[in-house]
Amino acid sequence: MSGIRIVLEKCVGCGLCLKVCPVNALIIDKNKAVIDYDKCTLCGSCVDSCKFEAIKILRKTITDNDLSNYKGVWVFAEQRDGEISSVVFELLAKARELAKDLDTYVGAVLLGKGIADRAQSLIHRGADKVFVADSDNLEHYISENYTKAIVSLVDKYKPEIILAGATTTGRSLVSRIAVNLYAGLTADCTGLDIDKDKKILIQTRPAFGGNIMAQIVSPNFRPQMATVRHKVMPESENNISRVGEIIKENFNENDLDGRIKFLDFIKEAIATVNLSEANIIVSGGRGLQELKNFKLVEDLAEVLGAAVGSSRACVDAGWIPYSHQVGQTGRTVCPKIYIACGISGQIQHLVGMQSSKTIIAINKDPDAPIFKVANFGIVGDLFKIIPLLIQKLKEKPKCLAV
Repeated sequence: MSGIRIVLEKCVGCGLCLKVCPVNALIIDKNKAVIDYDKCTLCGSCVDSCKFEAIKILRKTITDNDLSNYKGVWVFAEQRDGEISSVVFELLAKARELAKDLDTYVGAVLLGKGIADRAQSLIHRGADKVFVADSDNLEHYISENYTKAIVSLVDKYKPEIILAGATTTGRSLVSRIAVNLYAGLTADCTGLDIDKDKKILIQTRPAFGGNIMAQIVSPNFRPQMATVRHKVMPESENNISRVGEIIKENFNENDLDGRIKFLDFIKEAIATVNLSEANIIVSGGRGLQELKNFKLVEDLAEVLGAAVGSSRACVDAGWIPYSHQVGQTGRTVCPKIYIACGISGQIQHLVGMQSSKTIIAINKDPDAPIFKVANFGIVGDLFKIIPLLIQKLKEKPKCLAV
């Protein structure tokens, strides 16, 4: 197992390790270094600083490290009440691209109760094989039970890549799977590709507050795992002539976690257009200046039949709930039309909306970064422009039909 220990016979209590520990997890007691395991993060700084080789980090090793045993690009087919999430179809499209470069197959993992009839739809969307575990014990999503079911499948079939949506379910599930399999995991990816020379997965995601796009690889262990943001990739086509293999698997009741019982699922009440699925989104930013002015955005959205979005600044100011936030720490959207009102266009916001089909920006600053990604830009006072737009749209309500 993994861990860290002090070799007491070699430790002289010099204190060099204390100076380099970033979390203050070391003290000197009776001329020997002592580790506070609750604080230690196994960063290894103390090991490098010790001149007496008195600190050892023990790391877990994997006995089967023959990477050639792993084949296939798998997608976790997230579903609720038998309805497969649309992010799954986006992942299947990307999985087909990755599988082509690796000369392998696309697999989908479908867990639940009474969901076997949904397997064929995954084949129509791009899966070559669908692994189905249909069980009463999997009717409701419980992360511990789903983790054990998928880990069992991975041990049996050995996929080289596993993808899941960066949803609440996907994030809670895949992190547990990665820990159990001792696999690398990159969260909230916005891009995936294959290094054709090394045949490994290149995972791209924003880092350092969105100021850079980091490329991450997991070259030494399998499967390579990633969660992917919704709406950053196009969905796969629905081809009803596609054929594939449906593999039915049993969920071992001995793996059932008896400590947890499903009580109820309370759905969030959404009174307006669903932001992730909207064809048109009107978003407001700091340029609106104060809470009462956000009504301009809401009025424009109402005329267009659009969803209302927001930059983080407006959410932080308390003008609108977090569920409307678009960006790196909010929702990723891909509408046909995205109208940015008073949004400067910092990278954190652009990450969440730059894949929109048509971007219209309204901003008084001609040098605002939003204009670099906008298809159409209006430089001017939004307090004059938006009311004029609303008036014209009311006069000709079909002029922006999508």
